[in-house]
Amino acid sequence: MAEERKQAKGKLDEFTIQVEKVATKTAESIKKLIEKALSARNTVLTIRVNEEANEKLNMLVQAGIFKSRSESAAFLIQSGIKSQKELFDKINDKLKQIEKLRKELKETIAKEIRISE
Repeated sequence: MAEERKQAKGKLDEFTIQVEKVATKTAESIKKLIEKALSARNTVLTIRVNEEANEKLNMLVQAGIFKSRSESAAFLIQSGIKSQKELFDKINDKLKQIEKLRKELKETIAKEIRISE
C-alpha cells in the first residue's frame, strides 16, 4: 500500500511538473505575441470607449498582462483585425475596384473636356 502511494505521488509530481512546463511555455508564447504586436505601434489615436470596454482594458492591466490601457487597446484592436482578415480582404478588393472606376471616370471626363474645346 505504501509503495502504491509512493508511485501515485511520483506520478502526480511528474504530472505537476509537466503542467508547469506547459504553462510556462504558453505564458512565454503569449508574451512574445504581445511584444510583437506592440512593437509596431507608431500611430497615436485618441478614442472613446464605453464603461465595459474600459473595465476590460483595466482588467488586463491589473492582471499584469499589459503595462497600460493603451497597450491593452492596441493588442485587442490588432487581434480584432486579424480575426476579421477575410472581411478586410473583401473591403480591400472593393476599394481597389472603386479606385479603378474613379480613374476610368477621370479619364473619360478628361477626354470629354478635350473634345468639347
